[in-house]
Amino acid sequence: MAKAKTIFLCSNCGSDFPKWMGKCPVCGEWGSINEEVIHRDTTSKQLHPQFSAEKSKALLLSEVESTQEARIGTGGPELDRVLGGGLVQGSMVLLGGEPGIGKSTLVLQTAIKMTHKRILYVSGEESLQQIKMRAERIKGENPQAYFLAETSLENIFEQIIQIKPELLIIDSIQTLSTEVADSSPGSVTQVRECATALLKVAKTLGMPIILIGHINKEGSLAGPKVLEHIVDTVLLFEGDTHHFYRILRSVKNRFGSIAEIGMYEMRSDGLREVTNPSELLLSQHQDGLSGVAIAAAIEGIRPFLIETQALVSTAAYGTPQRSTTGFDLRRLNMLLAVLEKRAGFKIAQKDVFLNIAGGIRVNDPAIDLSVIAAILSSNLNLSIGNKICLAGEVGLAGEIRPVNRLEQRIMEAQKLGFEQIIVPDFAESGTDLRRFKIRIDKVRKVEESFRLLFG
Repeated sequence: MAKAKTIFLCSNCGSDFPKWMGKCPVCGEWGSINEEVIHRDTTSKQLHPQFSAEKSKALLLSEVESTQEARIGTGGPELDRVLGGGLVQGSMVLLGGEPGIGKSTLVLQTAIKMTHKRILYVSGEESLQQIKMRAERIKGENPQAYFLAETSLENIFEQIIQIKPELLIIDSIQTLSTEVADSSPGSVTQVRECATALLKVAKTLGMPIILIGHINKEGSLAGPKVLEHIVDTVLLFEGDTHHFYRILRSVKNRFGSIAEIGMYEMRSDGLREVTNPSELLLSQHQDGLSGVAIAAAIEGIRPFLIETQALVSTAAYGTPQRSTTGFDLRRLNMLLAVLEKRAGFKIAQKDVFLNIAGGIRVNDPAIDLSVIAAILSSNLNLSIGNKICLAGEVGLAGEIRPVNRLEQRIMEAQKLGFEQIIVPDFAESGTDLRRFKIRIDKVRKVEESFRLLFG
């Protein structure tokens, strides 16, 4: 028997060291170095030589054929848009998210909808009976979808040879193990070896692979960082388990944009795609309520209107509280400083609570204007008309900075029946705002928007 060797691997970056250290000198992470046991002859083992690719040859760029990547539709418009038009042959997609957020439900629905492809769904966390129960709840069936409850990578490769699937789904990569490494499943060595072997299979057979990955307590994908570098696309399934809405966000995509999002609603019969998120994210009972403002936001190429809610009250303790849900806390502190310094409103000794309705997180800076409008509305106890929406980025000097895709924001507000929209006084070049029926007010400073809203 080969003599075992002990090394220490960083779970964050995957670097190895001869001894344990409290801090990784490569990535600077504390407490991420763990002991792993491997064999000296690990590198001599091979995983199924029938998957070996032909030797490549160096070519000039002029010799390379210019072909467009073929896309495979998943049967879901939201997922296809986030992927950039569908799955690319030979690509690897990593899907991560909180436990119970709906990752397995999403990929199972995808496997059921793709009736035109032969699919192999491998589950290392659930039995076939559990998958059957979920499929019955979703109320769908794909006669070409095969299901396998297995954690051994070698056995999975045997099934790939027999079935010859056109799409492989792994749930999840942290449960797989290979004989090449002797460490436990989910360790840095196992995740790295299994992901590398699956990548080789995907590129050799031209078969797309969807991997489900766990996340750690910090919210980042568990396992070595090299896992995110190996795959072609990284998708994060976000949302609060106490809310119905889920957002599929792309953080890496070699074949498309990373600015796209897909929105879903969790229901008893699975995930339902939300085609018009504005109608779901707006409350219909906000007449006469202070601290509520509507923002015209854009995520990717999709415009939608979202409700920002603020509550300003007298601080009960010496230090005022600042709390946000769905918005960056540091940006809230910056906007409060702008209100204090540039607009002259004294909010430093008051508690400020901010909430983005629907339990989703918005990164568009154009919602700054609606945030400060909602804060001031709650502070003055004056309501904002329910037919008014705002779009504008607030600068440190108190100026309203221009935002991109202004026409799409205005069209979305007009389509939903809004009568007035407040935008920056720096219209995009070539933008003709006279063709819209909605009233458009342009402002340069935060004080001008306050005068329009509160007189």
